[in-house]
Amino acid sequence: MTRIDAFAHILTPNYYQEMLKIAPEIPKQYPFIKIKTLLDLDERIKYWPAEDVKQVISFANINAEDYVDGKQAAVLCREANRELSEIVKNNSKYFESGVGMLPMNNISAACDILEEIKKSKYLVGAQIFTRHLGKSIADPQFEPIFKKASELGLPLWMHPVFDNRKPDNNLVFSWEYELSQAMLQLVQNDLFEKYPNIKIIIHHAGAMVPFFSGRINHILDEKHADDFKKFYVDTAILGNSAALCLAIKYYGVDHILFGTDAPFAVMPAGATEIISDAINSICLSVDNLDKIYQQNYLKIVGGN
Repeated sequence: MTRIDAFAHILTPNYYQEMLKIAPEIPKQYPFIKIKTLLDLDERIKYWPAEDVKQVISFANINAEDYVDGKQAAVLCREANRELSEIVKNNSKYFESGVGMLPMNNISAACDILEEIKKSKYLVGAQIFTRHLGKSIADPQFEPIFKKASELGLPLWMHPVFDNRKPDNNLVFSWEYELSQAMLQLVQNDLFEKYPNIKIIIHHAGAMVPFFSGRINHILDEKHADDFKKFYVDTAILGNSAALCLAIKYYGVDHILFGTDAPFAVMPAGATEIISDAINSICLSVDNLDKIYQQNYLKIVGGN
């Protein structure tokens, strides 16, 4: 059985060098730059987790929009997407597909790039973040992205970022809160009523949502509470089979995708085996394991 890692990351070398020209301070801002397997393709392949693993790669969160104006951001995103496509094309043994980058300070160009991704053989969707330009992803400014993605049948991968208004951000809890808050805001904006075909993949097993499902069900009305279960989520919580059981029970096995956050967390290549061991320990049926490891992903991107 092929394991398709639906949420792995990369920082492509040409894009990184272009960003360094614009913002030389990036390595100090983002300590994860030191991870060789994020930047160096040869290093990544050298430490490949297993022969049966193929990764879906999205960009680490160094976003052009945070450093340049909308016009230049669009150029950088297009160049980065072409570079990512070439990496997938030339390394198909290792990479299943790529997830494109959008210039969120140029919504018109971002919608055009979604059209380009739809036509691509190597990109299957686009990545969004819980916040862009200091605003929630649920801000009306970004709604055209969801509308266009829904029209095109393109999935969106949602990754957390820190809310820079907060002085105590941390990697243990903050990103899970930011994911949960963004999901709540999208639900309360009636996203799934406006765009019933929208497909959004949430990192880190849906964050806090499964654990607080009782609060969700009692505080929100039934329609909005049910909308939380329309998200798809990955398994990137560094093991913890009990928590994965909770996520599977809450979202349903058809909404769970194998994802590891590679190459982060466990050096040098990521937590692939830790997460696989946690999934395998749950004693799921062969059919359900196949759904999590590959079929759910293939179904989500099948229309592209």
